[in-house]
Amino acid sequence: MGDSQRAQLIHLDVDRRLGHEWDEWDGGPLPDQGNYDSPPGLFFAWSFGTLLILAAGAAGLIYLLGPRLASIHPAVPRALWIGWTVAGSAAAAWWLLLGLAFATRRPLLPEKLAERGPLLRLMRFTSRLATRFARRDWVENAAVKVYNALALTRGRKVGTGELLLLIPRCLSRQTLDGVLGIAGKYGVPVFVATRGQLARRVIRERRPRAVVAVACERDMVSGLHDVAGKVPVLGLTMTLPAGPCKDAGLDLERLEAWVKAYLV
Repeated sequence: MGDSQRAQLIHLDVDRRLGHEWDEWDGGPLPDQGNYDSPPGLFFAWSFGTLLILAAGAAGLIYLLGPRLASIHPAVPRALWIGWTVAGSAAAAWWLLLGLAFATRRPLLPEKLAERGPLLRLMRFTSRLATRFARRDWVENAAVKVYNALALTRGRKVGTGELLLLIPRCLSRQTLDGVLGIAGKYGVPVFVATRGQLARRVIRERRPRAVVAVACERDMVSGLHDVAGKVPVLGLTMTLPAGPCKDAGLDLERLEAWVKAYLV
């Protein structure tokens, strides 16, 4: 691909400075050379467990505080149990609709009740649970796949100048060249997000109508939680053969598909 088709980077910083999401990394090789590819069903299994734990925690709190609350008014505990039942039923119905929307690839829920709303919070809670069992990266990989599938059902289209491509500083040179080639081919601006704050800043300043973001699973889930509620995003996770924050690779064909999915 010729130089005339290569995109120009808005910013580039290639120093290896680990993000806070990798504070516990001991410097050793990552499992499967940093490839956490997982089936989407893994997220649904872990998210169901997360919802059960949250429901059990709320029930336990009501049970423990019940006697003291009853001393204030006898109807308070009963009202709380009714509220718990209603909230639990609503959460279960929402989770089932989410799963059905994913399975049928149909937008059964509005964005604010799915990938740009409660799903983002559920992804964060599920990640915290998976972290305790050393399964965070696999579960987050599955979660991003579910998120993308739901986002794609919207069929959103934007102009070339309205799309922004966010990439991390840690891509290998070969992968970076491929990314720039794709961006140049479609005329999409590229921003290298060295920190989450800078990513949010460039979104505020450039005001894109859609974003295609590249990151590891940990940064992706965190970034989606911060950004996806404000602007539509499609996320592509990476492989980390040299460990976090260095020489990362990605599926360039999928990246191009994500870019084309947004463009008119």
